[in-house]
Amino acid sequence: MKIIPQGPKHGAAIERLLDLTFGHHRHNKTVYRLREAAPAVPSLSFVIERDGQVVATLRFWPVTLPNYAQALLLGPLAVLPELSGQGMGRALVNHGMAEAKAQCWPAVLVVGEPAYYESFGFSRRVAERLRLPGWVELPRFQAAELIPGALEGVDGLVKSGRPAKPAWVRKAEA
Repeated sequence: MKIIPQGPKHGAAIERLLDLTFGHHRHNKTVYRLREAAPAVPSLSFVIERDGQVVATLRFWPVTLPNYAQALLLGPLAVLPELSGQGMGRALVNHGMAEAKAQCWPAVLVVGEPAYYESFGFSRRVAERLRLPGWVELPRFQAAELIPGALEGVDGLVKSGRPAKPAWVRKAEA
């Protein structure tokens, strides 16, 4: 299994895989609203191909923490249903988390199955002071610090996209 960077040629195949895996209703979820303001991080968007077909995908999206720091939102992670259980999802998450850490991202957020994501270092406890701009099942909202202490004392609403500078910084720079 070879993980490769996602490219423009993969876009339609990824959307078909996501429709098959999660259905069209996925666009109504809170995590999709967080993904609307900025594109996925190109250097953290991956696929696995088999015989030229996309069979698994993972992307990471930039989000803004309440302290104006950047973090990542992991997902969606999708594997062709008939290939589920062969380790492709785990390989993608391990690869993506290692790349995010190498690129010095401070933390990664996810809304997903706790039993699955805990093995990658995610926990609800790390995300307990953060809120998302919409409803999610709280046990599924988790975080992992790639830089120890990155989320200590961070409390409030996570926003989509790259952080805007606070007004006092923009005024000082003018």
